[in-house]
Amino acid sequence: MTAATPPPFELGYGTNGFGDHPLPAALDVLDELGYDAVALTLGFPHLDPFSPAAPVDVAAARERLARMRAGDGAAVVVETGTRFLLDPWTKHRPTLVDAEAEVRLRYLERAVDVAADLGARCVSFFSGILPAGDQPAEGWARLRDRLPRLLEHARSRGVRLSLEPEPGMLVETVADALRLHEQLGGPARLGITVDVGHCLVVEPDGVAGALRAAAPLLANVQLDDMPATHHEHRPFGEGDLDLRRTLATLADVGYTGVAAVELPRHSHDAPALARRSIDALRDAWADVAGHRTPEEVHP
Repeated sequence: MTAATPPPFELGYGTNGFGDHPLPAALDVLDELGYDAVALTLGFPHLDPFSPAAPVDVAAARERLARMRAGDGAAVVVETGTRFLLDPWTKHRPTLVDAEAEVRLRYLERAVDVAADLGARCVSFFSGILPAGDQPAEGWARLRDRLPRLLEHARSRGVRLSLEPEPGMLVETVADALRLHEQLGGPARLGITVDVGHCLVVEPDGVAGALRAAAPLLANVQLDDMPATHHEHRPFGEGDLDLRRTLATLADVGYTGVAAVELPRHSHDAPALARRSIDALRDAWADVAGHRTPEEVHP
């Protein structure tokens, strides 16, 4: 490879980092900056799948995504980490591990419908934090009981689901996600999302180890920096992530999907951070493009 060789995966940015922009304006910025992909979070303020206007909004988003990259179109993944859409009082609730989760199931089914209409690569979702007083076995049983319904709906719409391990949630690590996948019988429609920042906090083998373990099922990647001490999404260069080795590992395991920047608490500076992020990603990739393995990449 040469320095001019593009990465085999598609570099994107998450719309949850553009919470102060209307969706068309956010897509305009990302298109101008040259992103190849968009991670679209469903819910306030961009695209509420429960809204009567959702079909019109989805059609408009599909048309705008198709015009990105000088008409070649941008790849898209659907994200479902909206905070207060389902319960205006409690962030992310209800989740799939709560005792009552019907509204979460309906939200995820609508996300699958939107993904089908957009031609999205996958719908990314999380397990949720186990409610106080509940036992882990109860949460695992709820996941095993509920996911077949979602998987069947995804199969009927030709969409792939992708489970994201999150610090503090029942499914916290790649090993947890692999365990659930096995317990469900190894469904082809269920992949894994890896947030590389999370790996610094909870993965025993770090970012590279988590990406390699997830590689056979890797369907979605989120890119952000983070301190190794706690779960706090930061721009590149402000945490403990080795970005060059991360990108090299993605290439080494043969990942060809979307790798999108995930900065959900930085909407106040979204255009500048989107610019800084794509510059950092391009610089990091240019630095690794000529190397054979991630081990040859030095800080």
